Amino acid sequence: MITLVTPDQQEIRVRLYERLQTTGRFPWRFRIGVPSWIATEDGVEPAEYSVWVTDRQLRPIEGVDLSVVPTHRRLEALPLPKPSGWVVRPDSQRRGGRLVHDTACRRAADGGQELGSLEALDALMRPGTKACGDCAAAEVLLPALELGQGYA
Repeated sequence: MITLVTPDQQEIRVRLYERLQTTGRFPWRFRIGVPSWIATEDGVEPAEYSVWVTDRQLRPIEGVDLSVVPTHRRLEALPLPKPSGWVVRPDSQRRGGRLVHDTACRRAADGGQELGSLEALDALMRPGTKACGDCAAAEVLLPALELGQGYA
């Protein structure tokens, strides 16, 4: 276990599965499991969302031995990570449509409006806006939208 610090300074205890040492701006990356909920036909069930984060987003928990966490090293040069977040751009396939992309998506490379997570979810609720299927946008944002259904 380790503590994840969210952008709004909330602290959440998460599972720490592995760590990766690389070169570049953030030399340590950690794969964590964040507790969440998923809507099913029978109601809501506990779930876990697995994601890679940097050491800047984590705080150790006193008394927890991190030396037992599997460690991998990939010290060849890696491209610098792009800022995390979302980008909304016009959809070239649909007149008047818009697509929300992960900032790392190749289809978001030509710019667009940068969004935070809540702004990206708001954008997806607008008619004509869809999540990109080529990046993490559909995989991450659409389940989050489904969780909020019926809780206005």
